[in-house]
Amino acid sequence: MPDAQPMVELWRGGLPENRHAGHAVIWGPGGIEAAWGDPGAVILPRSSSKMIQALPLVETGVAGVLGLTDAQLALACASHQGAARHVRLAGDWLAAIGLGESDLRCGVHEPHDRDERDRLIRAGQDPCQLHNNCSGKHCGFLSLTRHLKAGPEYVELDHPLQVMIRQTTEEVAGEAVAGWGIDGCSAPSFAVTVAGLARAMAGFAAATAATEAGEAGDARSRAMHRLTRAMARHPELVAGEGRACTELMRAMGGRVALKTGAEAVFVAILPDQRRGIALKIADGGTRGAEAAITALLVRAGVLAAEHPAALRRLGGPLTNWRGRTTGRMQTAPGFPG
Repeated sequence: MPDAQPMVELWRGGLPENRHAGHAVIWGPGGIEAAWGDPGAVILPRSSSKMIQALPLVETGVAGVLGLTDAQLALACASHQGAARHVRLAGDWLAAIGLGESDLRCGVHEPHDRDERDRLIRAGQDPCQLHNNCSGKHCGFLSLTRHLKAGPEYVELDHPLQVMIRQTTEEVAGEAVAGWGIDGCSAPSFAVTVAGLARAMAGFAAATAATEAGEAGDARSRAMHRLTRAMARHPELVAGEGRACTELMRAMGGRVALKTGAEAVFVAILPDQRRGIALKIADGGTRGAEAAITALLVRAGVLAAEHPAALRRLGGPLTNWRGRTTGRMQTAPGFPG
């Protein structure tokens, strides 16, 4: 990916071993406040855009009609571990709308949660689609699909649901979708620029449930506000134990909503500052993306650099299986400045 800026370095034995370069944008109330690499780089947001994909579910009022809880909305934005709590919440959600696991179109993979994986092995059971890390998003898809009275193949590009999500993506990013790809869960991922993704996250950050005069905000603002708060209140549902999204959101005390996407995309929503952050590491390395978003959150003043959750991703010692210190991850010169 051209024009990527070095952001994170891995040092071992006093020598530079690896360097991760990428693109990042901080979008504030007045537009782009800071940028690294190429703000116009076109990327596939992958799972970092799940809040955008869930927006029509809330904005249309369907979430309210169904009485969806904040926990369910957090799961709709999640890339979860497939832990027992995630599976149970997704299964109960489907049952409540009169559907079942077979109605999902996300596919099957083993749960990333070790306890649930071991339970399945001991019980001689196979994983199901509820274990898929995107099953919550697909529960949201099915909920809106039923309201639209649309067909069951809701992941197809021309399905009314995906047409609605594409339009929503363009509106919040402030630009036309540049293309699309099929995600791991079979749903389309609509390509936007890093700047467009940051702009969308700033929209979530600035959203309110009501105006300063106490009047109800518009439907989109209310929907953005609710999704952001749901994620911040339920970090354990957005990812899972040991995951960067969950640990860093906890470290920031619910003040920031954070979401990763495959191939090293990260976004952050900072409501107190009305700022959005979008980041893409060019080599697709998750470790580099986690370190880079940590650096940007520290720069923004919302994450303490010495917090254990931060040090695990940036600045703390890297250890091997015997506990010996082997190196460290650090920011590259000039980043984040």
